[in-house]
Amino acid sequence: MKQQFESLNCDERKKALDVFEAIKNRRSVRAFTDEPVSDTKIRKLIDAARRAPSAGNIQPWEFVIIRGQEVKRELCKVAGNQNFIEEAPVVIVVCANTLRSEHGYGSRGVTLYCLQDTAAATQNMLLAAQAMGLATCWVGAFSEEEVIKVLNIPKSIRPVAIIPVGHPARKPKIRLRRPLNEIIHHEIFGRK
Repeated sequence: MKQQFESLNCDERKKALDVFEAIKNRRSVRAFTDEPVSDTKIRKLIDAARRAPSAGNIQPWEFVIIRGQEVKRELCKVAGNQNFIEEAPVVIVVCANTLRSEHGYGSRGVTLYCLQDTAAATQNMLLAAQAMGLATCWVGAFSEEEVIKVLNIPKSIRPVAIIPVGHPARKPKIRLRRPLNEIIHHEIFGRK
């Protein structure tokens, strides 16, 4: 890895460092300032999300952008009263179009691939937000049925993540990660 990095030119090194810095510094932020987030920045986040890999390049994602206080309040309620959802200037609900995935991969597309694909899109969005100085939090604790009602989502679309977006009011502490030697297995599971 070190040799690969050292073989890069200056611009390539800076880009590589930017990606690793975004990964390293990204945090789940639950406190936002009142500063608005421009439509241009939100479009950049969605553009980053849509560039994620997807099974068969089906791209089953759909994004609902919410700025209205009433809708954010309703989302907050159906997500266990996580108040920071309502307090964020923008909320993006990432959805999976299960029909798109089903047409390509049948039931496995519906039960797995569309979720993997939208998870990859969500992670791209979170890293892009970090690179742009924005704060996010990946919220997965919510009632799907209630989110569907609040946002008038069609039957074939499944809400997968609620992403509050804004400028951070404070930076959360670094949270410890499991050491590499605990999570890496060689050849077969359990062989360290």
